[in-house]
Amino acid sequence: MPKREQLRELVSGELDPEHVRTRLAAGWKMVAVEWQREVEGSGENGNGFREEVPYGLQVGNDCVHLVDNPREREALVLMMDLIVQDHPLSHVARELNLKGYRTREGAAWTQVSVFNLMPRLVEAGPGIFSSEEWEARRRRLARAVAG
Repeated sequence: MPKREQLRELVSGELDPEHVRTRLAAGWKMVAVEWQREVEGSGENGNGFREEVPYGLQVGNDCVHLVDNPREREALVLMMDLIVQDHPLSHVARELNLKGYRTREGAAWTQVSVFNLMPRLVEAGPGIFSSEEWEARRRRLARAVAG
């Protein structure tokens, strides 16, 4: 299967038909047109689709794929570690704050903000539990319980 190359160009002013012909002659095919305009007000107008990037991920350099956000992933692993050890959410929040982690909004963690991330922890859990980092944590926990 042939590879597909994509190119995104920002347009300032009107679209130049000659530029379009040049691109077509070079083998490019137009696959989308994106329109934008200024609107009054500051809220969502309900016409666009907007989805928040899940905690622990970020938009990749290609602006298409999601990739791990290392700092947020560390926070998720710490949350999972403490929850697996049966610590209350207030303790989880306190540990996150003591280690310098902040929410995406830059706020300190609270037991409510940790609770609100529980669905994300369930979603990210299989990836966390199968990681080499988690295996090392599990061995450390087993030694602590045995010793």
